[in-house]
Parts: sequence; structure tokens; C-alpha cells
Amino acid sequence: MNIYSGSMLLVDKRTAKSVKAAIEPESQIHRLSDFFKIMGDSTRLKIILALSQGEFCVCDLAAIIGVSSSAASHQLRILRGARLVQYRREGKIVNYSLADHHIEHLLEDAQNHLREKP
Repeated sequence: MNIYSGSMLLVDKRTAKSVKAAIEPESQIHRLSDFFKIMGDSTRLKIILALSQGEFCVCDLAAIIGVSSSAASHQLRILRGARLVQYRREGKIVNYSLADHHIEHLLEDAQNHLREKP
């Protein structure tokens, strides 16, 4: 509850303290911010969307999203560093997949949110 005293706003200190305690520590906030920056790149997002459909090698991913193999490889390196994708070597071929089901669920939730009527 906010209390007004003239032109000054007095904060409900108990509620503010409770909410502040529920917010992640600063280090976690930075990691979360970095996560969304990585997900915010359209090329990386296309890769993640493609990988939500299955496992692919760099050449296939490049063809699917319409970039060069070196561009796809560069983006995959970033996604691997962020632990969003994993790879499996099969002879000379390296196949990529999503690191875990959380990423797929996050995409589904975001897409469902965007499909909802305002």
C-alpha cells in the first residue's frame, strides 16, 4: 500500500522488502539478461526453432535457415557456449540438438503468448 503525504510518496516498506527478496541476485539477473540477448538474435532463434524439430548437422541447418555454413557454425558456437544446444559427433559429421526440453518449452510458451488475442 502506498501512502501519500502531500506531494511525497511513502513506500510500503514491508511489501518492497518482500518483493526485493524474491527477485534473483544480481549475478543471476545478468545471466538471464545474457540468455535473452542470445535468444534475441533472429539467426540464432531460427537455429533453435529448426532444432526444436530434430537433430541437424551444420550444412543442413545452414540450408534450412538460409545462411552460409560458416555463419551457422559461428552462431552454433555461441549457442553451445550458452548451453542452449549440444552436439554429437558421428564420424566426421557433427549433429546438433537442443540442450534440453526447457528451451523447447520456452519457445512454445512464447509462441502461445504471441498467438493470444490482446
